[in-house]
Amino acid sequence: MAFLAGSAGAQMENKPTNGNHNGLPNVVVLATGGTIAGAAASDVQAGYSSGQVGVEQLLAAVPQAKKLAHLSGEQISNIGSQDMNDVVWLKLATRINALVAQPDVSAVVITHGTDTIEETAYFLNLVVKSRKPVVLTASMRPSTALSADGPLNFYNAVGVAADAKAGGRGVMVVVNDWVHGAASLTKTSTTAVQTFMSPLSGLLGTVAYGDVEWYRGPVGKNTQESDFSVDANTVLPRVDIIMATENMDGALINAAVAAGAKGLIIAGVGNGNMTKPALEALAAVAKKGIVCVRSSRVATGQVGRNVEVNDDKEGFVASLGLNPQKARVLLRLALLKTTDVQTIQRYFDEY
Repeated sequence: MAFLAGSAGAQMENKPTNGNHNGLPNVVVLATGGTIAGAAASDVQAGYSSGQVGVEQLLAAVPQAKKLAHLSGEQISNIGSQDMNDVVWLKLATRINALVAQPDVSAVVITHGTDTIEETAYFLNLVVKSRKPVVLTASMRPSTALSADGPLNFYNAVGVAADAKAGGRGVMVVVNDWVHGAASLTKTSTTAVQTFMSPLSGLLGTVAYGDVEWYRGPVGKNTQESDFSVDANTVLPRVDIIMATENMDGALINAAVAAGAKGLIIAGVGNGNMTKPALEALAAVAKKGIVCVRSSRVATGQVGRNVEVNDDKEGFVASLGLNPQKARVLLRLALLKTTDVQTIQRYFDEY
C-alpha cells in the first residue's frame, strides 16, 4: 500500500506502564523526515523529495500498528538525512531522554532517512540514558512509490519497540525485517531495500510482521552505561574525516586542522594505513594536540592497534571495529571529556 494516505542477559521486560492503553505499551513516534516521509510525482520514478509527509500522516498510513501499541507522534524535523545536523541531533537526544524518563512512556520509535541513520543511531546509543527500547526505522523508497518499503518497516519498528524483551539492547535500527544494533549496522547499497548490514557482529534479531525473534544482546557499552551525555546547549567539537588515497600528501590533514578540527579520522587503506607523507603529517598534528584516529575505508574488518602503524609511537588511536563515520561520532563525544589519547583509546575499546 502507499505509505502516504492522502545481550540476552541485558534484556528488560518492556511491560505496559501505568499509562498503558488497553494493556498496550505506550510508544512515542518522533519523526525527522527522510525517504520514509518522501514523495514523488510518479510511483515509478527514482527521484523524489524527502521530508514531505508529516508524523500524523505517517501514523494514519499504518493503522495496523495501533494494534501493537498505543501511538502518539511528534515532529522533530522534516529533512532529508543528508541534511542531518547537530541541532537536530541534540534536540532529538534531549527529547528522547525526557520521554523515556516518564513512567507512562514504554518506548520511542524514530523515523529517519537512510543516508545518515547509522550515525544518528550510534550517537543516540551513546547519549540516551535509559534501558527502554529506542528504535529507528527508515525506507529506501518514498511513500508514494510502487511497493514502498516504509509501511512495513514502520510497523515492524513498532513491533520491536513494543516487544517484551526489547529493553536493554541499546538503540536499534529496524529495516527490511532485520533488527540491527546501532554500533554494528552500516549502509551498503545506494538503492537496494536490503541495504543495511551488520557485518562484524551480526543481527540483534529479526522481525516478521511485528513478531520478533531475538538472537543476541548489544555490542559495547551503551545508553545507561555510557560515559557521555548532552543537552540542547552542548557544542560538539569539529572532527573531520579524510580518506586515504594513492599519492596522498599532508595537505588535507593540515587544511582540516587550519579549519578548526579538534580531531581527525583517517579513512585509511586496508588496516587503517596511509602513505608515508600523510603519516608524517598526521604524526605532526598529533604532537600538537589534535586527536587522530585511524579507521578504514574498507567495508568491514577491524583496524588493529600497533599492527601496520606504530600507534604508541605516533600518538594515534585505532578505531578497531568502528567505521569512519561512527568513529567520528565517538571522537566528538570523547573530546567533550578529554584529549588524552590513552583515555580515548579506552573509549574505542569499550564502545
